[in-house]
Amino acid sequence: MVHTFPERGIRCARRFLCAFLFFRRYTAISANNTKDLPINEEIKATEVRVTGPAGEQLGIMKIADARAYAYDHGVDLVLIAPTATPPVCRVIDYGRFCFERDKREKEAKKKQVIVKLKEVQLSCRIGQHDFDTRVNQAKKFLSEGNKVKAVVRFRGREMTHLDLGRDVLAKFEEACAENGSAEKKPVLEGRYMSLILAPLKADKK
Repeated sequence: MVHTFPERGIRCARRFLCAFLFFRRYTAISANNTKDLPINEEIKATEVRVTGPAGEQLGIMKIADARAYAYDHGVDLVLIAPTATPPVCRVIDYGRFCFERDKREKEAKKKQVIVKLKEVQLSCRIGQHDFDTRVNQAKKFLSEGNKVKAVVRFRGREMTHLDLGRDVLAKFEEACAENGSAEKKPVLEGRYMSLILAPLKADKK
């Protein structure tokens, strides 16, 4: 006579095997990525609200039943809202979930505009040719979306004529008016007076 496992025993064994495989598969990921969400056996709640891969509501389940549902469908139970009452879990392929999340984050970073602060050196007695060169540099920086810090250095007795530095910066600001505007009035720091220009917004150009 051939003895067979009861159907319930087979189902439990299958669930145990699935749990073991999923745990082994994702332990390395969880160890190296602190952003990962608790999954499967890591979820400590006794009762959870379960949603499907497309966000469909599957109802409130005991944690054991929720895990079993996920394992039976060959996917994972992922805790996505731990502070909800009860906590919300999603039935989804966790590997694909992480891949798509990382992909979205990379795309978002690509769209971020990184504003740099470029510095342009001026002087109280700068010649017209050098002045025009600095203006062209500043316009290029501003057109690329960067800020420009125009700096005038006072030498020797020039410190007694701060108005000369202000005049140079005012002239510089006016020359760059089509590409940028001053964030605030010129600031004096030791022997340096500076002015920061920010690129104009699209609707102001």
